Amino acid sequence: MTDQPTYQPLWQRSMRELAAAIRSREVYARDVIDAHLDRIDEVNPTLNALTVVFADRARALADDVDAAFAAGRDPGVLAGVPFTVKENIDLSWSATTSGWSFLANAVPSGDATMVERLLAAGAIPIGRGNMPDFGLRWDTDNDLFGRTINPWDAERVPGGSSGGDAVAVATGMTPLGLGNDYGGSLRLPAYAAGVCALRPTANRIPAPVVSSAEPVSLTLQHFAVNGPIARTVDDLDTAFSLMQGGDGRDPLALSLPHPSTYDGVRRVAVVRDPVGWGVDPQVADAVARAADALAGRGWEVVDAEPPLLEEAAQLWRQLSTAEMVGAFLPGGLPEPLSDGSTSYFLDNASEVAPFASIEEYAMAWGRRVAIAAAWHAFQAQHPIILGPVSGRRMPRIGFDLEGPAATTELFRAHALLVAVNFLGLPSVAVPTGLDEDGLPTGVQLIGPRAGDHVALAAARDVEAVLGHVRPEVRVAVS
Repeated sequence: MTDQPTYQPLWQRSMRELAAAIRSREVYARDVIDAHLDRIDEVNPTLNALTVVFADRARALADDVDAAFAAGRDPGVLAGVPFTVKENIDLSWSATTSGWSFLANAVPSGDATMVERLLAAGAIPIGRGNMPDFGLRWDTDNDLFGRTINPWDAERVPGGSSGGDAVAVATGMTPLGLGNDYGGSLRLPAYAAGVCALRPTANRIPAPVVSSAEPVSLTLQHFAVNGPIARTVDDLDTAFSLMQGGDGRDPLALSLPHPSTYDGVRRVAVVRDPVGWGVDPQVADAVARAADALAGRGWEVVDAEPPLLEEAAQLWRQLSTAEMVGAFLPGGLPEPLSDGSTSYFLDNASEVAPFASIEEYAMAWGRRVAIAAAWHAFQAQHPIILGPVSGRRMPRIGFDLEGPAATTELFRAHALLVAVNFLGLPSVAVPTGLDEDGLPTGVQLIGPRAGDHVALAAARDVEAVLGHVRPEVRVAVS
């Protein structure tokens, strides 16, 4: 007698599984959307991951998908699959608030390119993901929508700034979330939630807003990217493949080939303790498990730290602080940000030496090119760099507001995380199981510039050995 297959609820399935089920007519798109809306109704009131839910719009779009299939038309490769959109990515029917009360009614004139491309593929926006105001904290809380709860431990932060979308993916509210990453804002909340995220090479996915005519700081141009959060590496790859490439609107967006496989040098540099600043035992164990997984999949694994890592991290902090400090001077913003974001930024700024002159500021950008050249040479021999997302487990709520020293401790824990942003490199965050307290663990796999497919290939091998973290909510849901 054979075992009967166990039915998997629709909200637990991956993006690609849902797309295949809808296309084969195993289920209707309306069934998929209703299942996710029911899941949102069940858990979002407790977790506050989604700020707005597009229930009526999502159901109408699902009915359109089902009607298209019934008429013999192909509505797209992701037809009927729900996704969520971070509060700082443009949707033509929803305010792009960036988590700031001042922008509560700022409805844009159109959709960001990444949204347009998913809509063209038949995917369905189901809600917006929460974030800290202007993405200024490694936490997700703001005065407009409130705090997002970590579904594994309500006393710990969910990470930021794409925390709402990561929690929504981790708990089955959506199989795909769209976010961005200026200083780890995709990878850190994915690490906290036990899901996957891709920080692409800089400028692979066009700007998150419709207008490209507004002034944008140099750090935003070079450090910030847009990317997907999902529960599987295949889903990251599929979403990235659809969203990437120039759009004729964002002058910085690049159109580059995205190979489906990688057959180059399979050597991994393992960074077990970035800069020697210390890691928690659970972090060390996660890196070791991932290294063993890659070795078992045929990668040559060596312990090696990329060159000038500390300088890369320090320059990220110095440049990002210098370009944002003006917003906190009198008249810098039309309305103040939340007390939390303001306190965190000013405490952090007090720990960072300001540039003494415009020449010193210019030299910092010059050093970026020199450091990038050193990493380029290193990654010619070690295409993948494996290391922590953070050197620490996720901190308790409020830790980042405990004063200047706390901001420096967080920065030091995130040295490898922010060095990737400084250099514009691709990196995939992938879970590595649960620790002894039942909290997610994870690592990041950093590829060479334009080597997004290399990072995805390595992450896929880690995932093949260590598996996924099942969608779950550990905190009490009323």
